[in-house]
Amino acid sequence: MLGSLVNTINRHQWISESAYFKAEARGFEPGKDLDDWLAAQIDYADMLIAAYIAILPEDGAITLASLRQLAALIGIENSDNLFSEIELIHAIQKAANHHACFHPNPDRLCNETDCQWRTECQKLIAAWH
Repeated sequence: MLGSLVNTINRHQWISESAYFKAEARGFEPGKDLDDWLAAQIDYADMLIAAYIAILPEDGAITLASLRQLAALIGIENSDNLFSEIELIHAIQKAANHHACFHPNPDRLCNETDCQWRTECQKLIAAWH
């Protein structure tokens, strides 16, 4: 699924090039290298998350296997040690520097209108109830 989409993308190379263009855009101001790298890592994670969510309708539903694959592509270590959709989504959200807002309790849904996971969160909650 998602793996085939990004097999041709070298994570390190993508992040390196993105960080370079971020540095170039601000005139290569010294001392911002780490900020550029970290922002590029978040952009990479956001790109993969958006691709994952976009292809979910074709693949069906969120699965542990697909979330583990996404987590590994983003660079989350030991994603095989996470055993629930919620744990994996929280780890993915944390890696993307997003507020971990995915909850099985409908009273705790996030109020963020731009949350990438909102629709999938609501689907899983509906299935659990």
